[in-house]
Amino acid sequence: MSAARTLPVVVSHAGDAPFTSGLRAFFAYRDLGIRHVTGGRVAAHVIRAVPGAGSHPVWHTHALDFQMVYVLKGWVRFEYEGVGEVLLKQGSMVHQPPGIRHREVAHSEDLELLEITLPAEFRTEAVEGPA
Repeated sequence: MSAARTLPVVVSHAGDAPFTSGLRAFFAYRDLGIRHVTGGRVAAHVIRAVPGAGSHPVWHTHALDFQMVYVLKGWVRFEYEGVGEVLLKQGSMVHQPPGIRHREVAHSEDLELLEITLPAEFRTEAVEGPA
């Protein structure tokens, strides 16, 4: 058995945790409890569309080390500098490199996705879109 310190087991059930407001007003966020046991090194949350809110495409960047999005339900369209528009549907994943200029263009009313970030807290900055 390893002498290394292990993190506690974290279990989060859908019925146990509420969705709350967060970075984008047109999304609701459910924290999965990872940030607390990792000392803020990692965050995992489920994001879902707020019905009737629609998206508000704004070019921005995130100051973080890692960001991954996996679509659980519905669809979302992102636009990335140097790539163009990308449509993600149920089962699709995207790794968004640190600092890439991007925006969320549109999403379905039933969108739900899993997002993992390192670190848990990071700066988001509105930027000019690519020329």
